Amino acid sequence: MNEAERARIESFLQRPAVGDVLAAFNGGGEETRVIGGAVRDLLLGEPVGDVDLATTAFPDETIRRATAAGFKSVPTGIEHGTVTVVAHGIPFEITTLRRDVETDGRRAKVVFGRDFAEDAIRRDFTVNALGLGRDGTVHDYCGGLADLAVRRIRFIGDAGLRIREDYLRILRFFRFHARYGEGALDETGLAACTAGRAGLGGLSRERVRAELLKLLVAPRAVDALSAMMGAGLLVPVIGGVPRLSRFAAIAAGESAGTVYPAFRLAALAVVVREDALRLREGLRLSNEQFDRIERMALALEGLSGRSTDSSIAMLRHLAHRVGPDAVAGGLVLLTANDSHGGHTDVQAAIAELGRTPPFQPSGRDVLKRGVAAGPDVGRVLDQARRDWIEAGCPGERAQQLAFVESAVAQRAR
Repeated sequence: MNEAERARIESFLQRPAVGDVLAAFNGGGEETRVIGGAVRDLLLGEPVGDVDLATTAFPDETIRRATAAGFKSVPTGIEHGTVTVVAHGIPFEITTLRRDVETDGRRAKVVFGRDFAEDAIRRDFTVNALGLGRDGTVHDYCGGLADLAVRRIRFIGDAGLRIREDYLRILRFFRFHARYGEGALDETGLAACTAGRAGLGGLSRERVRAELLKLLVAPRAVDALSAMMGAGLLVPVIGGVPRLSRFAAIAAGESAGTVYPAFRLAALAVVVREDALRLREGLRLSNEQFDRIERMALALEGLSGRSTDSSIAMLRHLAHRVGPDAVAGGLVLLTANDSHGGHTDVQAAIAELGRTPPFQPSGRDVLKRGVAAGPDVGRVLDQARRDWIEAGCPGERAQQLAFVESAVAQRAR
């Protein structure tokens, strides 16, 4: 380790919650280490999120020690040896050392053990199997430090076996490369993923969705997706033809602070509403994710075949149907696609769309003007809003009500 890495580790171990947890779960014949992603990110100088620990203690002893230290404990995965311990308001997942005795490509049956090396070699990638002891020692049983130094994502041991233990590791291979890797993908790992691709069909769509969305927002997502496409893995995952050039243009134009998974997914896989419906089924999208993607698809359909410098009135009409955010997203997607050419001033159009004042009249205003309750109220309000948009969207309520009165009068004729 270099001086910077040592300094980060020392600072991490001095955090009150980390220090107190390690003190409580070490000693008395038991050893507990920080394991996995937290160690990897510490060494890379990345922000450390969740902190997981591996321990020689069995779950009942973990719970006993947590209680003795005044920590809250929750048996979140007791059958797999995992107890969540909350110290200083921070949750730590503490898992008894394990070894696999049976796998089916989706989940493993395990038995508890006391061997850190045996526990490490059952993990997925070398960079995720590093351990950090209470004394600051980094334990590496799989060559993870060497791989981390060159930003290489490599399966532990037999890549094909690792994949057959859990086929989700195929997606994780590409996701971790997109997040942490540099250079070409590990050839052995890529070949094993290609050979095992049929196993993806047996995974739950929710697990596939979670991995894919993480991959899409990773720094090197374009490279990883291109490799997946070449290996015949991307089309089965998204269920359709990917728009890689459009995705690449979107990724290149976004800043790190404004990356949205649903938008990235739409950039990769959506042209028409049927694409959104397919993704909802194939990836079990949440209602919120589907709503955003469907509205962008509808915006793309509304913009399709029109000039990319369409009038602000047309964009406002479309925004009334699908929402201004969806139209803005649709414009960005449309103009990122080389086959449509560039928008003369997309950002100006989006900004103008954002300055559109709200249309204030409601159904109550229509009723006050003598229209009977029923579907005619909505029709009058829609006509008034259309006329208001064509007139440039004046913001004063009195001006807007004039459009309601005009629509009522037209209805009465």
